[in-house]
Amino acid sequence: MAAGLSALHSNDGSERMPLDIAIAQFRPTKGDLDQTLDACAATIERAVAQKPRPRLVVFPETALTGYFLEGGVREQAISAPQLFEALNSRVSADGLDIAIGFYERDAGGIYNSGLYATLGPAGGIRHVHRKVFLATYGVFQEERFVEAGAGIRAFDGPLGRTALLICEDGFHSISGTLAALDGASIILILSASPARGAAPRAGAPENLVRWDALASAVAAEHGVYVLVSQLVGFEGGKGFAGGSAAYDSRGHRIVAGPLWEEALLPVRLDLGEAARARADEPLFSDLERSWTRLLVNSPGSGVGRPAAEIE
Repeated sequence: MAAGLSALHSNDGSERMPLDIAIAQFRPTKGDLDQTLDACAATIERAVAQKPRPRLVVFPETALTGYFLEGGVREQAISAPQLFEALNSRVSADGLDIAIGFYERDAGGIYNSGLYATLGPAGGIRHVHRKVFLATYGVFQEERFVEAGAGIRAFDGPLGRTALLICEDGFHSISGTLAALDGASIILILSASPARGAAPRAGAPENLVRWDALASAVAAEHGVYVLVSQLVGFEGGKGFAGGSAAYDSRGHRIVAGPLWEEALLPVRLDLGEAARARADEPLFSDLERSWTRLLVNSPGSGVGRPAAEIE
Protein backbone atom coordinates (compact mmCIF):
# COMPACT_ATOMS: atom_id res chain seq x y z
CA MET A 1 0.00 0.00 0.00
CA ALA A 2 1.64 3.21 -1.17
CA ALA A 3 -0.71 5.44 0.82
CA GLY A 4 1.24 4.93 4.03
CA LEU A 5 4.33 6.64 2.65
CA SER A 6 2.75 9.02 0.15
CA ALA A 7 0.68 10.54 2.95
CA LEU A 8 3.90 11.87 4.44
CA HIS A 9 4.45 14.16 1.46
CA SER A 10 2.57 17.05 -0.07
CA ASN A 11 0.83 16.77 -3.43
CA ASP A 12 3.81 18.08 -5.33
CA GLY A 13 6.05 15.38 -3.80
CA SER A 14 8.00 17.70 -1.49
CA GLU A 15 8.08 17.10 2.25
CA ARG A 16 5.50 19.05 4.20
CA MET A 17 6.46 21.93 6.42
CA PRO A 18 6.32 21.34 10.19
CA LEU A 19 2.79 21.35 11.60
CA ASP A 20 1.78 23.19 14.76
CA ILE A 21 -1.00 21.60 16.82
CA ALA A 22 -2.50 22.37 20.23
CA ILE A 23 -3.76 19.61 22.54
CA ALA A 24 -6.59 20.95 24.72
CA GLN A 25 -6.61 19.11 28.04
CA PHE A 26 -10.15 20.13 28.88
CA ARG A 27 -12.67 20.08 31.75
CA PRO A 28 -16.32 20.16 30.59
CA THR A 29 -19.27 21.20 32.72
CA LYS A 30 -21.02 17.86 33.05
CA GLY A 31 -24.39 17.79 31.36
CA ASP A 32 -24.41 21.52 30.45
CA LEU A 33 -23.98 21.65 26.70
CA ASP A 34 -24.28 25.42 26.21
CA GLN A 35 -21.85 26.31 28.99
CA THR A 36 -19.35 23.75 27.77
CA LEU A 37 -19.62 24.96 24.16
CA ASP A 38 -18.80 28.45 25.41
CA ALA A 39 -15.79 27.06 27.27
CA CYS A 40 -14.67 25.18 24.14
CA ALA A 41 -14.90 28.41 22.16
CA ALA A 42 -12.83 30.25 24.76
CA THR A 43 -10.21 27.50 24.64
CA ILE A 44 -10.07 27.74 20.86
CA GLU A 45 -9.65 31.51 21.04
CA ARG A 46 -6.73 31.08 23.45
CA ALA A 47 -5.18 28.52 21.14
CA VAL A 48 -5.32 30.71 18.03
CA ALA A 49 -3.73 33.56 20.00
CA GLN A 50 -0.63 31.43 20.55
CA LYS A 51 2.53 31.97 18.53
CA PRO A 52 2.86 30.12 16.27
CA ARG A 53 -0.85 29.77 15.59
CA PRO A 54 -1.81 26.08 15.58
CA ARG A 55 -3.40 24.50 12.52
CA LEU A 56 -5.38 22.05 14.66
CA VAL A 57 -6.81 21.98 18.21
CA VAL A 58 -7.49 18.52 19.67
CA PHE A 59 -10.05 18.11 22.46
CA PRO A 60 -10.69 14.89 24.46
CA GLU A 61 -13.41 12.25 24.36
CA THR A 62 -16.90 13.50 25.38
CA ALA A 63 -15.51 17.02 25.73
CA LEU A 64 -18.97 18.55 25.23
CA THR A 65 -20.75 16.91 28.13
CA GLY A 66 -18.45 14.87 30.34
CA TYR A 67 -18.19 11.11 30.13
CA PHE A 68 -20.36 9.52 32.86
CA LEU A 69 -23.82 10.65 31.66
CA GLU A 70 -25.32 7.13 31.56
CA GLY A 71 -29.08 7.62 30.94
CA GLY A 72 -28.47 11.30 30.18
CA VAL A 73 -26.52 10.44 27.03
CA ARG A 74 -29.66 10.42 24.85
CA GLU A 75 -30.73 13.83 26.14
CA GLN A 76 -27.31 15.43 25.59
CA ALA A 77 -26.45 13.85 22.23
CA ILE A 78 -26.41 16.12 19.16
CA SER A 79 -25.70 15.61 15.48
CA ALA A 80 -22.33 16.33 13.89
CA PRO A 81 -23.76 19.22 11.79
CA GLN A 82 -25.29 20.75 14.95
CA LEU A 83 -21.92 20.60 16.70
CA PHE A 84 -20.12 22.12 13.73
CA GLU A 85 -22.61 25.01 13.51
CA ALA A 86 -22.49 25.59 17.30
CA LEU A 87 -18.69 25.95 17.24
CA ASN A 88 -18.65 27.98 14.03
CA SER A 89 -21.15 30.47 15.45
CA ARG A 90 -19.08 30.98 18.61
CA VAL A 91 -15.56 31.23 17.19
CA SER A 92 -13.90 33.38 14.57
CA ALA A 93 -11.05 31.10 13.53
CA ASP A 94 -11.28 30.62 9.80
CA GLY A 95 -9.23 27.71 8.53
CA LEU A 96 -8.61 26.21 11.97
CA ASP A 97 -9.14 22.46 12.28
CA ILE A 98 -10.89 21.01 15.33
CA ALA A 99 -11.01 17.44 16.62
CA ILE A 100 -13.47 17.00 19.48
CA GLY A 101 -15.28 14.16 21.25
CA PHE A 102 -19.07 14.22 21.76
CA TYR A 103 -22.12 12.03 22.15
CA GLU A 104 -23.59 11.90 18.64
CA ARG A 105 -27.19 11.43 17.55
CA ASP A 106 -27.64 10.18 14.00
CA ALA A 107 -30.67 8.49 12.40
CA GLY A 108 -31.96 7.34 15.76
CA GLY A 109 -28.62 5.91 16.88
CA ILE A 110 -26.47 7.28 19.72
CA TYR A 111 -22.68 7.02 19.49
CA ASN A 112 -19.55 8.03 21.37
CA SER A 113 -17.99 9.96 18.50
CA GLY A 114 -15.19 12.25 17.44
CA LEU A 115 -15.70 15.10 14.98
CA TYR A 116 -12.93 16.48 12.77
CA ALA A 117 -13.86 19.74 11.04
CA THR A 118 -12.42 22.92 9.57
CA LEU A 119 -13.96 26.13 10.92
CA GLY A 120 -15.00 29.08 8.81
CA PRO A 121 -17.34 29.68 5.87
CA ALA A 122 -15.08 27.69 3.53
CA GLY A 123 -14.71 24.85 6.03
CA GLY A 124 -16.89 21.93 6.94
CA ILE A 125 -17.01 18.47 8.47
CA ARG A 126 -14.16 16.28 7.24
CA HIS A 127 -14.67 13.10 9.26
CA VAL A 128 -16.71 11.55 12.08
CA HIS A 129 -15.32 8.53 13.92
CA ARG A 130 -17.60 6.42 16.09
CA LYS A 131 -15.95 4.52 18.92
CA VAL A 132 -15.58 0.88 17.90
CA PHE A 133 -14.49 -0.76 21.16
CA LEU A 134 -17.04 0.20 23.82
CA ALA A 135 -15.79 -0.06 27.39
CA THR A 136 -18.28 -2.17 29.33
CA TYR A 137 -16.55 -3.46 32.46
CA GLY A 138 -15.90 -2.15 35.95
CA VAL A 139 -17.26 1.41 36.17
CA PHE A 140 -17.83 1.56 32.40
CA GLN A 141 -21.26 0.78 30.92
CA GLU A 142 -21.03 2.12 27.37
CA GLU A 143 -22.86 -0.73 25.63
CA ARG A 144 -25.96 0.12 27.68
CA PHE A 145 -26.17 3.64 26.29
CA VAL A 146 -24.38 3.92 22.91
CA GLU A 147 -23.88 1.83 19.78
CA ALA A 148 -20.51 0.71 18.45
CA GLY A 149 -18.98 2.25 15.35
CA ALA A 150 -18.53 0.16 12.24
CA GLY A 151 -14.83 0.62 11.56
CA ILE A 152 -11.62 2.64 11.60
CA ARG A 153 -10.68 4.74 8.59
CA ALA A 154 -8.16 7.46 7.87
CA PHE A 155 -9.15 10.58 5.97
CA ASP A 156 -7.45 13.24 3.87
CA GLY A 157 -7.17 16.67 5.43
CA PRO A 158 -5.02 19.78 5.43
CA LEU A 159 -2.54 18.07 7.77
CA GLY A 160 -2.15 15.03 5.56
CA ARG A 161 -3.80 11.68 6.08
CA THR A 162 -5.17 11.48 9.62
CA ALA A 163 -7.16 9.06 11.78
CA LEU A 164 -9.25 9.45 14.93
CA LEU A 165 -9.50 6.87 17.70
CA ILE A 166 -11.49 7.16 20.92
CA CYS A 167 -10.07 5.93 24.23
CA GLU A 168 -10.70 2.16 24.37
CA ASP A 169 -9.97 1.95 20.64
CA GLY A 170 -6.37 2.78 21.53
CA PHE A 171 -6.13 -0.17 23.96
CA HIS A 172 -6.45 -2.54 21.00
CA SER A 173 -3.29 -2.58 18.89
CA ILE A 174 -5.29 -3.50 15.79
CA SER A 175 -6.80 0.01 15.82
CA GLY A 176 -3.49 1.75 15.18
CA THR A 177 -2.60 -0.88 12.59
CA LEU A 178 -5.85 -0.35 10.66
CA ALA A 179 -5.38 3.43 10.75
CA ALA A 180 -1.79 3.21 9.52
CA LEU A 181 -2.65 0.70 6.79
CA ASP A 182 -5.28 3.16 5.57
CA GLY A 183 -2.51 5.72 5.14
CA ALA A 184 -2.62 7.70 8.39
CA SER A 185 0.57 9.54 9.30
CA ILE A 186 -1.11 11.22 12.31
CA ILE A 187 -3.32 9.35 14.79
CA LEU A 188 -5.37 11.45 17.21
CA ILE A 189 -6.66 9.62 20.29
CA LEU A 190 -9.47 11.40 22.15
CA SER A 191 -9.66 9.96 25.66
CA ALA A 192 -11.59 10.18 28.93
CA SER A 193 -9.61 7.79 31.10
CA PRO A 194 -10.43 7.90 34.84
CA ALA A 195 -7.45 7.66 37.17
CA ARG A 196 -6.93 4.10 38.38
CA GLY A 197 -4.21 2.66 40.57
CA ALA A 198 -0.85 4.05 41.56
CA ALA A 199 2.10 2.96 39.45
CA PRO A 200 5.23 2.40 41.60
CA ARG A 201 7.77 5.24 41.27
CA ALA A 202 5.90 6.73 38.31
CA GLY A 203 4.33 9.70 40.08
CA ALA A 204 1.18 9.21 37.99
CA PRO A 205 -1.93 7.01 38.02
CA GLU A 206 -1.38 3.53 36.63
CA ASN A 207 -3.73 4.07 33.68
CA LEU A 208 -1.57 6.96 32.43
CA VAL A 209 1.53 4.80 32.63
CA ARG A 210 -0.27 2.27 30.46
CA TRP A 211 -1.35 4.99 28.03
CA ASP A 212 2.29 6.03 27.71
CA ALA A 213 3.31 2.50 26.75
CA LEU A 214 0.41 1.97 24.35
CA ALA A 215 0.71 5.23 22.45
CA SER A 216 4.49 5.00 22.23
CA ALA A 217 4.25 1.48 20.80
CA VAL A 218 1.68 2.48 18.15
CA ALA A 219 3.87 5.40 17.07
CA ALA A 220 7.10 3.40 16.89
CA GLU A 221 5.67 0.33 15.14
CA HIS A 222 3.89 2.28 12.43
CA GLY A 223 6.14 5.32 12.04
CA VAL A 224 3.31 7.75 12.82
CA TYR A 225 2.72 10.65 15.17
CA VAL A 226 0.28 9.87 18.00
CA LEU A 227 -1.43 12.60 20.03
CA VAL A 228 -3.52 11.73 23.09
CA SER A 229 -5.89 14.37 24.47
CA GLN A 230 -7.20 13.51 27.93
CA LEU A 231 -10.25 14.77 29.80
CA VAL A 232 -9.60 16.35 33.20
CA GLY A 233 -11.82 16.93 36.24
CA PHE A 234 -14.16 14.97 38.51
CA GLU A 235 -17.51 13.31 37.80
CA GLY A 236 -19.41 11.54 40.55
CA GLY A 237 -16.28 10.85 42.59
CA LYS A 238 -14.30 9.60 39.58
CA GLY A 239 -11.24 11.66 38.72
CA PHE A 240 -9.85 12.29 35.25
CA ALA A 241 -6.19 13.10 35.80
CA GLY A 242 -5.30 14.64 32.44
CA GLY A 243 -1.76 13.72 31.45
CA SER A 244 -2.24 14.32 27.72
CA ALA A 245 0.79 13.51 25.58
CA ALA A 246 2.26 13.43 22.08
CA TYR A 247 4.69 10.89 20.58
CA ASP A 248 6.93 11.19 17.55
CA SER A 249 7.24 8.63 14.80
CA ARG A 250 9.99 6.78 16.69
CA GLY A 251 7.81 6.38 19.78
CA HIS A 252 9.46 9.12 21.87
CA ARG A 253 7.18 11.22 24.06
CA ILE A 254 7.67 14.83 22.96
CA VAL A 255 4.96 16.55 25.00
CA ALA A 256 3.54 15.70 28.43
CA GLY A 257 0.57 17.47 30.00
CA PRO A 258 0.12 18.30 33.68
CA LEU A 259 -1.99 16.28 36.09
CA TRP A 260 -5.36 17.42 37.44
CA GLU A 261 -5.59 20.75 35.60
CA GLU A 262 -6.58 22.13 32.23
CA ALA A 263 -3.84 22.98 29.76
CA LEU A 264 -3.09 23.91 26.16
CA LEU A 265 -0.10 21.93 24.96
CA PRO A 266 1.73 23.09 21.82
CA VAL A 267 3.07 20.32 19.59
CA ARG A 268 5.17 20.65 16.44
CA LEU A 269 5.16 17.72 14.02
CA ASP A 270 7.74 17.11 11.31
CA LEU A 271 6.26 14.67 8.81
CA GLY A 272 9.56 14.55 6.95
CA GLU A 273 11.04 13.02 10.10
CA ALA A 274 8.22 10.49 10.10
CA ALA A 275 9.23 9.37 6.61
CA ARG A 276 12.84 9.02 7.75
CA ALA A 277 11.76 6.99 10.78
CA ARG A 278 9.92 4.53 8.53
CA ALA A 279 12.97 4.20 6.33
CA ASP A 280 15.34 3.64 9.27
CA GLU A 281 13.16 1.00 10.93
CA PRO A 282 10.88 -0.58 8.33
CA LEU A 283 8.46 -2.35 10.65
CA PHE A 284 5.52 -0.75 8.87
CA SER A 285 6.69 -1.67 5.38
CA ASP A 286 7.08 -5.27 6.61
CA LEU A 287 3.48 -5.11 7.80
CA GLU A 288 2.25 -3.70 4.48
CA ARG A 289 3.91 -6.52 2.55
CA SER A 290 2.55 -9.25 4.84
CA TRP A 291 -0.90 -7.94 5.71
CA THR A 292 -2.90 -9.56 2.92
CA ARG A 293 -1.17 -12.91 3.37
CA LEU A 294 -1.79 -12.80 7.12
CA LEU A 295 -5.49 -12.09 6.60
CA VAL A 296 -5.90 -14.90 4.08
CA ASN A 297 -4.19 -17.41 6.36
CA SER A 298 -5.72 -16.22 9.62
CA PRO A 299 -7.90 -18.50 11.79
CA GLY A 300 -11.42 -18.67 10.41
CA SER A 301 -10.45 -17.76 6.85
CA GLY A 302 -10.72 -21.35 5.63
CA VAL A 303 -7.40 -20.98 3.81
CA GLY A 304 -4.01 -22.44 4.65
CA ARG A 305 -5.32 -25.28 6.85
CA PRO A 306 -5.77 -28.96 6.08
CA ALA A 307 -9.19 -29.72 4.64
CA ALA A 308 -9.97 -32.08 7.53
CA GLU A 309 -9.71 -29.13 9.95
CA ILE A 310 -12.20 -26.96 8.04
CA GLU A 311 -15.76 -27.37 9.19
